Amino acid sequence: MTVITATLFAANGSAQKINYPKTNQVDHVDDYHGTKVQDPYHWLEDDRSAETAAWVKAENAVTFEYLDKIPFKGKIFTDLEKAYNYPKYSAPTKKGDYFYFYKNDGLQNQAVLYRQKGLNGTPEEVLDPNKLSTDGTTRLTVFSLSKNGNHAVLGFSKGGSDWQEYQVMDMKTLKMLSDRVEWVKISGAAWQGDGFYYSRYPKPEGSALAAKNENHQVFYHQVGTEQSTDKLIFEDAANGQRFHTVGTTEDEQYAVLSVSDRGKGKDGNGLWVMKKGETKFAAVKEEITDFSFGVVENVEGGFLVETNENAPNSKILFYESKTKSWKPFLPEKPEPLQGAGTAGGKLFVSYSKDVTSRVYVYDLKGKLENEVQLPGLGTVGGFGGEKEDTFVFYTYTSFNYPPTIFRYDIASKKSSVFREPEVSFKPNDYETKQVFYPSKDGTKIPAFIIYKKGLKLDGSNPTILYGYGGFNISLTPAFSPTRIPFLDQGGVYVQANLRGGSEYGEKWHEQGMKLKKQNVFDDFIAAAEFLIKEKYTSPARLAIQGGSNGGLLVGAVMNQRPELFKVAFPAVGVMDMLRFHKFTIGWNWIADYGSSDNLEEFKVIYAYSPLHNIKSDVNYPATMITTADHDDRVVPAHSFKYAAELQEKAGTSSANPLLIRIDTNSGHGASNTKKALETQSDIYAFLFYNMGLSWK
Repeated sequence: MTVITATLFAANGSAQKINYPKTNQVDHVDDYHGTKVQDPYHWLEDDRSAETAAWVKAENAVTFEYLDKIPFKGKIFTDLEKAYNYPKYSAPTKKGDYFYFYKNDGLQNQAVLYRQKGLNGTPEEVLDPNKLSTDGTTRLTVFSLSKNGNHAVLGFSKGGSDWQEYQVMDMKTLKMLSDRVEWVKISGAAWQGDGFYYSRYPKPEGSALAAKNENHQVFYHQVGTEQSTDKLIFEDAANGQRFHTVGTTEDEQYAVLSVSDRGKGKDGNGLWVMKKGETKFAAVKEEITDFSFGVVENVEGGFLVETNENAPNSKILFYESKTKSWKPFLPEKPEPLQGAGTAGGKLFVSYSKDVTSRVYVYDLKGKLENEVQLPGLGTVGGFGGEKEDTFVFYTYTSFNYPPTIFRYDIASKKSSVFREPEVSFKPNDYETKQVFYPSKDGTKIPAFIIYKKGLKLDGSNPTILYGYGGFNISLTPAFSPTRIPFLDQGGVYVQANLRGGSEYGEKWHEQGMKLKKQNVFDDFIAAAEFLIKEKYTSPARLAIQGGSNGGLLVGAVMNQRPELFKVAFPAVGVMDMLRFHKFTIGWNWIADYGSSDNLEEFKVIYAYSPLHNIKSDVNYPATMITTADHDDRVVPAHSFKYAAELQEKAGTSSANPLLIRIDTNSGHGASNTKKALETQSDIYAFLFYNMGLSWK
């Protein structure tokens, strides 16, 4: 195969004439239930071929030549760096005499792990991931301390990959031991005694970044030993497309095994426990259905278990070990339960009301003691701790409230600010409002709209509409320092809470999955129509953005309503809906999408699959697809094939650029701070340039 390198030249005004690379087509046809589907760019699925590498190089040459000719791109990057350059901290976690926390001084590629004795001690560096690679793309993904605090598991990811390597640190000397645990994926590190449980896959055959991952295994690693001697705890080779993960209770008396079967379209999991010293797991919930079960903690006589079985908004039950029976503990509420955990002998439970957090404290018998008073309507995370703790930490944030760490005193039931962010930001300069707009079928969909005060509703405002809508994931209010410069330029940011997420519990999720996926696209289109009707923006000033499942969303709606948007940013999207389950852990998404292997589901998927619904002679929005070479979650072949098809079919008919930006040494998300800022500045530059605007 040959790839012809393209050239690009500037024209008058904001337009640039683009000659796209010539992408070779092959005669590859797949048969789905009697329907023949052409796959002319099938060869781009081979991420290790010289032809694919040449294609990537040619496409990037076109894209970056285009971006580099935008006169204000450098100014945007400078503004984003300035906005992002302030110290950022994580909430501390306590183990023994030490408090552990992460800190990024401002523009460090990776946050540094520190510890200090007591709350007023001097911080001591535990590990600086910035020293682990020359380009700062090796990330610390796991830090798990043993119960006595003598050792810790540290997990590392290179270049943005989901593959991890685990190592062990001696916490007395802060020196790494010789332990190396490889091919870890979809795993934590759950300590029990002087070793830990973890999950891994066999070493992949073929491409480590694209080959299908099957036969998820649970092992136990003893500190100070070789991985080859690790004890296999659980596997189910006959059901290779299952996840097997193990956690341990705080007292380490129980290992808890969760088994999911999403490859067969089941959205829930089975649950087993194994007492310390025993060798077999005992079933708590053996049958795997669409209901989820998770152990919150072990308490006297059994376990507290969170589940959505016959409770779409979830509830907590008590499982009595001796009788193997279930008893009510915390009933389902009108608001979805978002999470639960124990600390200081209390149960902390968070709920979501209209996409904002509420937190309540219960005793371990299920009696409500109090609600935690939060600063406002936003998002909260934290409250983790151990039984002996007298206080816990949590982080609160909202669109106009930078992440702030609070200390909650369990006895007094009072919160106090522990650490405020040192960010240059005036919250009173910005307006945040929540609206509810009707979707195509009349369902009311919530959305947050953020802009600088004094905005004129005249339809001229550059607007980013962001969405996700899937996998029971909620888009909650959160502060973004790189969003502020956009708002300062007169921009409007809109976050739509589409069906398919967890905003209103499992029923909300179910309305946006499998055969009902079109609801998600309708919700997003309705958001755009609402913003135009209310004169926040117009089609000429509206951009849509989404990543992963949100990339699929953007690709689908720009096929269905191309005239509604001026600019589109599909990021790391699932664009080939017929073949997604054939790569890495893509089979895991069958529970949400369905599968082309099923005739009824194939008909629905084929009708919206972004790759398969691109039309010729359509003026598509100015499009910049973003992906990365180390994305082994949604493999870049999705974006490669989509870009090739879009350029082939609409490259001449569309008056707008149709580009793909392929990052290197990065994955499903930016692998370091510099890459994140570069990508975001390119997005803003592309948006303003194609709307005929300048960045002041």
